[in-house]
Amino acid sequence: MHKKLMAAAVAGVLAAPVVAQAQSTVQIYGVAEWEYGSLEQGSGRPRVDYNEVTGSYIGFKGTESLGGGMSAWFQCETTMDVRAFDQTGFCSRNSALGFRGGFGNVWGGRWHTPFSRMYGIGSVGVEETGNLGTSNINGGSGSQSAVEQGGGDAGSLGRQRFRRRESCLTTYETPDMGGFMVGAAVSCGNAASTDGPLTSVTTANSGALSSVTTVVTSGANNTKPRVYSIAGTYNKGPLGLGLGYQRHDDFGTFNTIGAAELTDRAWGAAARYTFGPVLLGVTYMDRKWEQANGDLKNRTWTIGAVWTIAGPHQLHFGYGDTGDSKGSSATRIGGQGGAEAPVVGGVGRGDTGYSNFSLAYQYSFSKRTTAKIGWVRTTNDTNSRANYNYNMQSPSAAMAGQDFDSWSLVLKHRF
Repeated sequence: MHKKLMAAAVAGVLAAPVVAQAQSTVQIYGVAEWEYGSLEQGSGRPRVDYNEVTGSYIGFKGTESLGGGMSAWFQCETTMDVRAFDQTGFCSRNSALGFRGGFGNVWGGRWHTPFSRMYGIGSVGVEETGNLGTSNINGGSGSQSAVEQGGGDAGSLGRQRFRRRESCLTTYETPDMGGFMVGAAVSCGNAASTDGPLTSVTTANSGALSSVTTVVTSGANNTKPRVYSIAGTYNKGPLGLGLGYQRHDDFGTFNTIGAAELTDRAWGAAARYTFGPVLLGVTYMDRKWEQANGDLKNRTWTIGAVWTIAGPHQLHFGYGDTGDSKGSSATRIGGQGGAEAPVVGGVGRGDTGYSNFSLAYQYSFSKRTTAKIGWVRTTNDTNSRANYNYNMQSPSAAMAGQDFDSWSLVLKHRF
């Protein structure tokens, strides 16, 4: 009897992993990154040391076969700070629950928009973020959420950013059709204002010299900041292509008297091609912001290359340029990679563009571990202060037209 019980227990233990595997497979993955450099901070300011882990993360993902060619999947990806400075909570990066099958792939969670992922096809020769990245040219590529800012300033803190990792996003992707794929996404309306745009009515107090101001609603529909994004991509062999459009509705400050609910949009294209030892990439983005005093727009493009010289040795090159602001707005779009006002004091002005140049050498210790050292030159036209180093405080108007030189070392291990 005891032998039979023992045999059954052993069989149960041995069978448990098989049963668990049939239910779901879970993978741990990530990147440990450490970046150090020396940055210029502008005229009259000392150089500063720079120590960051912008590209570090750890993730858990799993799938379960549901039969009939359909499967369920999840992913929880979290920023991982090896310095132990930034203690971010779980699922702070691309994280979702979804279903995939012959119909394609649909999921909900926090994720880079289709527009952002399309644009990444052409981001070659540079890092996604950090000092050796081009976030200061295209407005950034990190986490942003209209929902989280719904308490009164939805989108106003990151209106320059169209390469967004957006919270509360529902995404659908078609199946891969010979390398071609289309994706579309929309964010939720959780951050709706209470009763539509607010107005104020001032009435005199009966029998008194004072007046009373009453805040009333306009009776309009609730304003709901949303992100809409769509993109088509082609990835096959040495060629990658992408075209996308993204719109931000009801952005800017709301739930305040006289607030304007504004709509921003961007369309962009990206391409990459590999020929021999050289990988070449280009991007283009046309951005337009609706302002209470007129529209503001600018255009950004980048080109980059990776040349595998021999064995583990690579040379990385990147250049990005944003042209002068256009339109009738007298208000700038703040933040790194934003846009200067094209009109000041009722008079149009130029020299509001900026550019970025980087050159770096990378050595691969293995397929997973690399070291990269590079130099970056950040340039602003006479009336621009929108382009500055990754870890630098937003410069004042007095710093317009300044340029910055810096260098960085990036160590990276993928697992």
